[in-house]
Amino acid sequence: MTSPIDPPTDPADPRVMNGTVWKDLCETLERASELVLGADVPESPRDRAEGFRYLTRFLAAGIVACVAHDDPDYPVFGRLMDITMPWGLDNPDCLYLHAAVRGDANYIIRGNRGSANHIDIQANFGHFANGDISTWGTISSISGFDLETDSDGEFELFVGTGERPGNRLPLAPDAEFIMVRQYFNDWENERPADLTIEREDAPYPPPPIRTDQLAARIDKLRRWIERGGALWERMSRGLLAMESNSLVFHLPDDSDERAGMRGQAYGMGNFDCGPDEAVIVEFTPPPCHHWSFGIANYYWESVDFANRQTSLNGHQAQLDEHGVFRCVIAHADPRVANWIDTAGYRRGSITARFLRADRISNPTLKRVRLSDLADEIPADTPRIDAARRAETLARRRRAVLRRYRR
Repeated sequence: MTSPIDPPTDPADPRVMNGTVWKDLCETLERASELVLGADVPESPRDRAEGFRYLTRFLAAGIVACVAHDDPDYPVFGRLMDITMPWGLDNPDCLYLHAAVRGDANYIIRGNRGSANHIDIQANFGHFANGDISTWGTISSISGFDLETDSDGEFELFVGTGERPGNRLPLAPDAEFIMVRQYFNDWENERPADLTIEREDAPYPPPPIRTDQLAARIDKLRRWIERGGALWERMSRGLLAMESNSLVFHLPDDSDERAGMRGQAYGMGNFDCGPDEAVIVEFTPPPCHHWSFGIANYYWESVDFANRQTSLNGHQAQLDEHGVFRCVIAHADPRVANWIDTAGYRRGSITARFLRADRISNPTLKRVRLSDLADEIPADTPRIDAARRAETLARRRRAVLRRYRR
């Protein structure tokens, strides 16, 4: 049997040649079990099963971000998170794409903008694998409000240094990756963008991967698992440590400073709801381009939003005649249109997002006995029967599967 000829410039990294790099990865994975087995981690049979599933999902996302899509010379967009690998308090309305770049190269993004309610293309430095928010941030971004397309939605976007006519996304010397966020409001009818990215003047076909490149990517994957995993655990624990059933809104001046969505205000908090209880949440969504509300579990995974109504956005929610959003977090369907299904979780995180809002409102959360719910909410609160709920959930599931069909 013949073997491929090694690239003449390959340094034959000893950690790859003797397998140490793989052993180190396996040892990192073994230590990661503390995210599931550590002190004060939920420990029911369901929690154990979901905890170890989370580790596999987080590993899968790390392979995308750190190995499979970490070639800045031959970048390819990969999904950073989706229904098969939720992490980091992902947004159920969003489709996230990621591609590696470097600051001394130029790139062209081509494709069709699609019809998502919002699209944002962002150049960033640092990496989520660092596990340190202070080490990553945004260099530049361009949103659907500024992206020039033709009548069919086709566009080209120059990514790099120097001046170019048309759409331009500047890079800096420390640039590491492009993040694309697409926010879907009408899940059934809005369609994703169709995007490609290429480095200018890159010769094809690509050369074989070198041992030093692979070692660097696996080391990044180890940091993703160890440092990144620890960061998301700290942030989840922080929200759960807040006063029970609380939600705090804040309107940051620069929401994209640390690779967040430009112009987005966030609400963060938690819910605590017993089997025979309900939590009533009320706030008035401000005028904005997009808003959403949803819940996440201990591992900061958005709770199954394809098969359950665990989130609502401005298109899906029903507001009352005064413009108030009133939802009921509960384990059983209270036949309220704006039901947020806990999926059986007693506790979890709450997140709300408001895109391009110039103000925010004060929320209220009230835990009540489920048997008293009818007396605690206005009589004109929109209701829903079992047949319509089943239809709504079926349409929701099909819409999510279409979003991630490729």
